[in-house]
Amino acid sequence: MEEENDHPNGKLSIVATPIGNMGDLTFRALWNLKECNVIYAEDTRVISKLLAHYGLRTSVQRLDAATEAKKAKEIIVRLEAGEHVAFVSDAGTPGISDPGSRLVAIVREALPETLIDAIPGPSALTAALSIAGIDMSAFTFLGFPPHKKGRQTLMKQIAISDIPVVLYESPHRIIKLLGELAKAAPKSRITIGRELTKMHEEILAGEPLELAARLEKKGGVRGEFVVIIEPQPAKKART
Repeated sequence: MEEENDHPNGKLSIVATPIGNMGDLTFRALWNLKECNVIYAEDTRVISKLLAHYGLRTSVQRLDAATEAKKAKEIIVRLEAGEHVAFVSDAGTPGISDPGSRLVAIVREALPETLIDAIPGPSALTAALSIAGIDMSAFTFLGFPPHKKGRQTLMKQIAISDIPVVLYESPHRIIKLLGELAKAAPKSRITIGRELTKMHEEILAGEPLELAARLEKKGGVRGEFVVIIEPQPAKKART
């Protein structure tokens, strides 16, 4: 059962949702999605499938990256009226390369005493790190690389990093990314997490060109990728 809210106004819950396997929704997340007045979601179609899976009929509104600032004002009105509002992204933990951070910042500024609670759960980042078999006591997470401007600068930064670098990448650009890493950091050991928590979950490891060849041999690849780039051998030797 939820703890009593002693804060003024309503409550905003930032809820982590499954990244693939529906069974990964926590009991606390399920309770919040059931009991809140309204769910704001990055994509209403995605959350509707999750709600249907669990037999929930909570009202849903859209809030994506393009509408985050505008919808935040709407949420503030709801909170002032004492409502419990939940926010979910398409998958995983909101605010991690997903909408959510601006919403929280705007609500904190407008209603500093309103309770904003984290309902933790699935994250592609932590899921990949947990099964990579790499010392991740320190690492840099850079989210999705820029499509054009700044991409080559990013590759140079990765090449000289003394700690692992973690990226997200789409299936449409993963081969391109591995090709760029082959030029910038050819001897780096790359670990890729694909389709995490799903039936065809896969972890691949090797040098950039080796991985590119393995993925090209598979043909079309699906699902977003978590890419972990370890420092090149010469960098490791200096640490």
